Amino acid sequence: MSAVGSYNLTAMGQSLWILGIFVNGLASIAGAVNYVTTTLLMRAPGMGLFRLSLTVWSLFVTSILLLLAVPVLSAAGCMLFFDLNFGTSFFLPEGGGDPLLWQHLFWFFGHPEVYIMILPAMGVASDILSPFARKPIFGYKAMVYAMVAIGFLGFIVWGHHMFVSGMALGLSEFFAASTMLIAVPSAIKVFNWLGTIWGGNIRFTTPMLFSLAFVSMFIIGGLSGIFLASTPVNLFVHHTYFVVAHFHYVLFGGSMFAMFAGIYYWFPKMFGKMFDEGLGKLHFWLTLVFFNLTFFPMHNLGLAGMMRRIADPTVYEHLRNLQPVNQFVTLAAIGLGLVQIVFFYNFFRSLFKGKAAPANPWQATTLEWTLTNPIGHGNFPKIPHVYHGPYEYSVPGLKKDYLPQDEKLDEEDSRKMSQALAAAH
Repeated sequence: MSAVGSYNLTAMGQSLWILGIFVNGLASIAGAVNYVTTTLLMRAPGMGLFRLSLTVWSLFVTSILLLLAVPVLSAAGCMLFFDLNFGTSFFLPEGGGDPLLWQHLFWFFGHPEVYIMILPAMGVASDILSPFARKPIFGYKAMVYAMVAIGFLGFIVWGHHMFVSGMALGLSEFFAASTMLIAVPSAIKVFNWLGTIWGGNIRFTTPMLFSLAFVSMFIIGGLSGIFLASTPVNLFVHHTYFVVAHFHYVLFGGSMFAMFAGIYYWFPKMFGKMFDEGLGKLHFWLTLVFFNLTFFPMHNLGLAGMMRRIADPTVYEHLRNLQPVNQFVTLAAIGLGLVQIVFFYNFFRSLFKGKAAPANPWQATTLEWTLTNPIGHGNFPKIPHVYHGPYEYSVPGLKKDYLPQDEKLDEEDSRKMSQALAAAH
């Protein structure tokens, strides 16, 4: 194949990839507009913004991030498309362009994208920790403001992906400081989660176990992120497996454990069946063990100099002594994949042979648990009225330890609750 033919084939493949990214971006923007509009304009009567569940808040903030970040990636894709097909030089040095411009544009999208993936997981974990601790979310408004702060700060930290690009020292200092600053709202959320379960009547169900694992893995990933935010440290470990370990603890560990928690939590509502709790817990423990066996050793590999993105196997010669650890990680990763067979077996077995689920098996308070199993077409047969917040658990003065959002208290219950609160204070 001639050089010209090879170039044209490469340009064609990249052009098609760019078009795919562009179309996918349009879909993301359309979905984000839908979420934002629904959240702001179509709430049920009595459903103020601070009566929304944290899952809805997380999706709302995520949608705003999508609206602001995805157009930047789409614009960068258009510029690259023009460079490939119409002779422009946005990123070509020989025409006056700058290759680093692509990296800036990509990471301006790419780092908010990290929070686009993790914020919904934070919301899901919050909605699960509270009912299974039988306590209200500790610092509900602080959790909301922390999400908003994470969304805002996510747009001013993209440069920490580019410390090794030769950027000016003063600029790298700014990105290092902003990256460390974003740890503050993340830490607020962690302490609020811990405050939620502290002293609670904890029920160690499968969804609760996965949510607790989410918090634990997020903490580990966040601590390694503090090291990476420091420019002198980042310069040495940026292209190593230390970053791979950090990234997977925050996103793969965080998103995966929260995803499983959400599936197990809402499975009865989605399908009207209860999953097998024993198989669920077996899936959890095996996943937790093999996940850590896979990714924790990568910290040591990175600190020992193991590079990432290696295409030429000959570069491994000076790292031959690390081969046993790499083999161990490979076997653990295979085990992590095989463990998911337990999940799929449990999923389909419960779907067809599981016990019928009661309307509210977890005794939860949010509106979806007031509907039939599975939820019918159109969701609510009539528009509900909301009287309370989403996390009214262990309410003083009431016989039951939860208060659904759409349940209006009579005068006697209101009086008992007021007396109990007054006595508590």
